[in-house]
Amino acid sequence: MYSIALLSSSVRIGRNSHRVALYLKQYVTEHSLGTVDLIDLNEYQFPVFDERLRFMKDPPAAVLQFAERITKADGVIIVTPEYNGGYPAALKNAIDLLYPEWKRKPIGIATVSAGAFGGSQVGPSLAFLFLKIGALVTPAVFRVPKVQDAYNKDGVPVDKETTDKRAKLFLEEFTWCMEARKRMNQ
Repeated sequence: MYSIALLSSSVRIGRNSHRVALYLKQYVTEHSLGTVDLIDLNEYQFPVFDERLRFMKDPPAAVLQFAERITKADGVIIVTPEYNGGYPAALKNAIDLLYPEWKRKPIGIATVSAGAFGGSQVGPSLAFLFLKIGALVTPAVFRVPKVQDAYNKDGVPVDKETTDKRAKLFLEEFTWCMEARKRMNQ
């Protein structure tokens, strides 16, 4: 069984991307794909960092906890909204805080938008960022267009059958990458 960190990256009031994080957590649990550690950046409310964790003289306890949660995970799924074609500043801040913790870490990307394209612009830029720091980005992306209409506030999809089929394909790729990493590290 895999240990999966599920990073909900929006800190905005009234955020809708968190609905997708709740759905994915439920899906992974229901299908016994692993244990899920839902990491909600909104709960951390990190300040803008002026240095990476490894160079901080006296890092705050919350920073150390965040780093440990990422380190312990076999893989990380990032759920991100698309803001003006990019990802939230809070997500970039959290990613840049760490470096060795991301090295060869399987990363699955779920993109969300209020419009019809499901975050199609944010996915490639986020994948590029993770590839640049040495993470293993899975090729499948879980895109959610019109998220406000597709899930309720508790993460229940309006069209469960179709959503589950898409999640299955996404998570098969993600778990394959975690298994490949595990075998390479033996």
